[in-house]
Amino acid sequence: MASMSMNSSMPQWTAKQNKQFEQALAVYDKETPDRWHNIARSVGGKTADEVKRYYELLVRDVKHIEAGKVPFPAYRCPPAGAMADYEADRY
Repeated sequence: MASMSMNSSMPQWTAKQNKQFEQALAVYDKETPDRWHNIARSVGGKTADEVKRYYELLVRDVKHIEAGKVPFPAYRCPPAGAMADYEADRY
């Protein structure tokens, strides 16, 4: 999950917790009773309120992206020959 527009006073999520969160969202849909408690139990170390707030931030960020309010990163072209080195390393 991206930075999720969180401020520094909010607890950080590990990559493992992000993955567990994503997987739990796939299992516990909007119709699941006690959805946020189930997701929190799947993630571990987070409360139902924390996972619900995290989800709300995710939804808000996705809406901003879809509305074009988040600029695309300025990628630079690799230097000449870099792609050939990359292709050679792949084999």
